[in-house]
Amino acid sequence: MSTAEAIATVERRVLTAQPISEEAFAPFGHVIVATEDMVPAGAIDAALDLSGGQPRFYIMRLDHRGYDVNGITRHAAVTQVLASVGGKPWLLCVAPPVEGDKPDPDAIRAFSIPGDVAVLLYKGSWHAGPYFHDKEMGFFNLELIDTNVVDHYTVSLGRTFGYNFRIEEPGRS
Repeated sequence: MSTAEAIATVERRVLTAQPISEEAFAPFGHVIVATEDMVPAGAIDAALDLSGGQPRFYIMRLDHRGYDVNGITRHAAVTQVLASVGGKPWLLCVAPPVEGDKPDPDAIRAFSIPGDVAVLLYKGSWHAGPYFHDKEMGFFNLELIDTNVVDHYTVSLGRTFGYNFRIEEPGRS
């Protein structure tokens, strides 16, 4: 059986995206909104941890790939910051950091994120996406130069839990 056939036979559960808020996103990281210039650093700035290596800030271009969540990834050694280029809304699927090698499937959430908001993911936060409505989008990404080589652990949801997710947004068909 091919990978595509295996994915097609796995149960698909609906994961409804909720609007992001600092409170709802707290188990996974921080919501970053615009602040006035010269405001002293605060809790969000203190949570940023790039001490494990050389930082990498780049624009990640992604093609639209639908809303199916078949896998979820974590970076155990670094925080990660993501934001859309051009102010367009986007979606992100997340689960909180846990001990062990797989997320708690009951803790997986999806968030709808406005284009003027960034997110900081804690070390070890599981994430899938970004997901978006356009044909392609760019995302600002801050992590370490070798994060995707030495600190990139992905779990197949179907193989691990027997089901995948499809993200849906209320009011959007």
